[in-house]
Amino acid sequence: MKVEVNSQALADAVAWTTRVIDARPASPILAGIRLEAIDGTLQLSAFNYAISARHHIEAGVDESGSILVLGKLLADITKSLPAAKTYLSTDGSTLTITSGKSTFTMQLMPDNEYPDLPVVPAKLGQVDAQTFAQDVAQASVAVSREENRPVLTGIRVQFQGNKVIMSSTDRFRLSRSSFTWTPENPDINTTALVRGALLRDVARSLDEHQNIVVDFDPENPSLLGFENAGRVSTSQLDGEFPAVDRLYADEYPIHAVINKQDLISAIKRVSLVAERNAPIRMAFTSQELTLTAGSVDEAQAKEILDIDMDGEDITVAFNPAYLIEGLSAISEPFVRMKMTTAVKPVEFNGQQESNSEESMDYRYLLVPMRFNS
Repeated sequence: MKVEVNSQALADAVAWTTRVIDARPASPILAGIRLEAIDGTLQLSAFNYAISARHHIEAGVDESGSILVLGKLLADITKSLPAAKTYLSTDGSTLTITSGKSTFTMQLMPDNEYPDLPVVPAKLGQVDAQTFAQDVAQASVAVSREENRPVLTGIRVQFQGNKVIMSSTDRFRLSRSSFTWTPENPDINTTALVRGALLRDVARSLDEHQNIVVDFDPENPSLLGFENAGRVSTSQLDGEFPAVDRLYADEYPIHAVINKQDLISAIKRVSLVAERNAPIRMAFTSQELTLTAGSVDEAQAKEILDIDMDGEDITVAFNPAYLIEGLSAISEPFVRMKMTTAVKPVEFNGQQESNSEESMDYRYLLVPMRFNS
């Protein structure tokens, strides 16, 4: 193989592709990245049996060929290359990388032992990258960090005609976003459970000037693919998402509308005196919200905010970190809190004006904590 490529393009492509390589691969061969020079392109791919990544960049191909080398080492080398052009060439069992006055050699790995990448499913639909990235950020708020419960580390994606609904839960909260898109089949109605880490990673690396294409076969729902700007990721699907729809109340008798940034700032100040994992209390009375934290024999804090409220007085308590994370995902300047009792989940929605209707595009549900009155 003999190839000439742009150094920065190579570094970016290698970094993106090797992100799926595990720190401790299940097999040594999975530490590799495959490079294939063909038809004026350098194609890169990596696979860990659960997630695959494929990319390609323009290249001057003097000799075509396919090789496998250590992915993380190649990433470290390519990001340090000094010149505008990089030359890759193989000789026997080694790859030589030349850029400016720098030269590196790497040992080739047995390419024939590398597993075949999964076949990318047919196109299911597409949406603009900015919408996708925002909704993934919102939906992933409640993704669990408990690796011993893999199903809770995923995001359920429901494809219902021209609407897509993404949901995550860690048992203490539920985060749900929805958006419209362009499906290949307007009658599509199917569901997939995707790794939250993969969806976040895909969203962070999008070219926002191009749409993202979702690939999925409802008849063989074991693999989901994402395509954007020449980059293709796939993820194996498994597990069944918990039945969470019943957590939303049919009616909420108590509503409170609050300036979102004022509320976030007050929560941050009041929670300074809260011990680790201790709740902050929110007392809704008339048209005021009183936030308090701390205990009588320790430090205490109190802050009062003006609100627009309908319904009876109520006091609820929350984990302040969960509050801030959910509120920060709301894109509108006002938040509507909808409550039933002090112990049942509270729904948070954004709205553009203090007297407008709430948006249902993002719904954050948080279970209150018990507290000593």
